[in-house]
Amino acid sequence: MGKVKVGVIGCGSIAKNRHFPEYEAHPRTEIIAVCDIVPDRANAAAQRYGARAYTDYIELLKNEEIDVISVCTPNYLHARITIAALEAGKHVLCEKPMATSLDDAEKMNEAAAKSGKTLMIGHNQRFVPSHQRAKQLIESGEVGKVYSFRTAFGHSGPETWSVDGRESWFFKKDQAVIGAMGDLGVHKADLLRYILGEEFVEVGAFVETTAKKNTDVDDSAACILRTASGIIGTLTASWSYAKEDNATIIYAEKAVLRLEDDPTYSLIIHHDDGKTDTVKLGSIQTNESEGQHDSEVISHFVKCVEDNEEPLVSGVEGLKSLKVILGAMESNATRKIIRL
Repeated sequence: MGKVKVGVIGCGSIAKNRHFPEYEAHPRTEIIAVCDIVPDRANAAAQRYGARAYTDYIELLKNEEIDVISVCTPNYLHARITIAALEAGKHVLCEKPMATSLDDAEKMNEAAAKSGKTLMIGHNQRFVPSHQRAKQLIESGEVGKVYSFRTAFGHSGPETWSVDGRESWFFKKDQAVIGAMGDLGVHKADLLRYILGEEFVEVGAFVETTAKKNTDVDDSAACILRTASGIIGTLTASWSYAKEDNATIIYAEKAVLRLEDDPTYSLIIHHDDGKTDTVKLGSIQTNESEGQHDSEVISHFVKCVEDNEEPLVSGVEGLKSLKVILGAMESNATRKIIRL
């Protein structure tokens, strides 16, 4: 079987630090086309990977050699480009949040179903070893009933790593639509749904713009969430943390699980008998460590395409996680608890 031919649309930081290096490292993929509205950016990527450069994604999608597309554009373009790519007969890996409205997300899933092609959303947190271990511990019943959780994802903001710095699309409401909640909060909503194996049914949130000047997108948010079985917890997302925080803590009947909360041990288990287990697993990717190790997103996506399997983070899963974030935004706007 020949190599899977890849087209990457959007040559900014997420493409540079994750998609390009992971496709390049994969033994069965070849980057043959790249696209960016900034010609220099597209040309630089094309030269680096021996690909053809485009400045119009419609033209790129006409290239029949391409098997799969990575959508690495500003949020407002995710749905439009993904649907066009699926209709062009390509498999799609779309960055998160998958869309900026539930209607758009549903249309993406409809396009995937109609085309019979794979649609995966780039929620890399599901692939982190400590997160997978926590899911196993909960599923097996080893830690007993889960009562509550707290999860955070915060760093100093996109200007420190986006290719456009402070001029980045992340700060532009018409292009980002949602700020820190779309960038970081949606990752944690997806992660908790995955680890707990339950859907959230209610959300209440305060969503603010406090740290970044000259922007009308949110940069700090605190949410309280409740699952179907009554597990309650908090989720915070922020672009105002001087030091990155990516920790999740699960409080259960027989143990407290601390995930990515310690620089040495990615999983710490405090048992109810007073014993503590410390586990070293592969560390979580941070913005400081971009490109240093495989997030497993690309390798999982390629495997699903080759074996015709449903991805761990399908478009349907992406929609459910997006629903939590949009519910949080609605809660802040209405000052009410929102039923999801």
